Amino acid sequence: MSIDHQDDTQELDHVEAESRIQAFRYQKPDKFSSGKASVRLCNSDVLMGLVQVVRDGGENNLHYHKTNDGFWLVLGGRAKFYGPGDVELGEFGRHEGIMIPRGARYWFERVGEEDLEILRVGGSADLAAKNSGRTDVSKQKFIIGSTERFDGKR
Repeated sequence: MSIDHQDDTQELDHVEAESRIQAFRYQKPDKFSSGKASVRLCNSDVLMGLVQVVRDGGENNLHYHKTNDGFWLVLGGRAKFYGPGDVELGEFGRHEGIMIPRGARYWFERVGEEDLEILRVGGSADLAAKNSGRTDVSKQKFIIGSTERFDGKR
């Protein structure tokens, strides 16, 4: 394969990927008839993002996801997560959360009177690489070492 043909193929790959970019905005639904609403923000073959609004209950049966890791972040209200045997995994308030690896069994419920708004980001097993596969397209505008990093683990 010639270098020019490689460049053309790579450019087509970029254009195709760029055609799948999704912008989104979350707005809490005002009215819904059930105890829970789900607002899908974005999705692809390896990633999905949604916000669940829980007025009553939660994901109230023990379950797991075979091929999907789940990242949960409380945006409003409180949530309590449980594992097998109703062992408490943690109670989380605004800007706190939990990561549930694929295969791990769990359920959660709303705690308190306030509506629970909880962001769920799921990644498929295809994303289980040891690194992110970051590839810089242009020169970095800042030195990564100067970025302040914070550990969100509880």
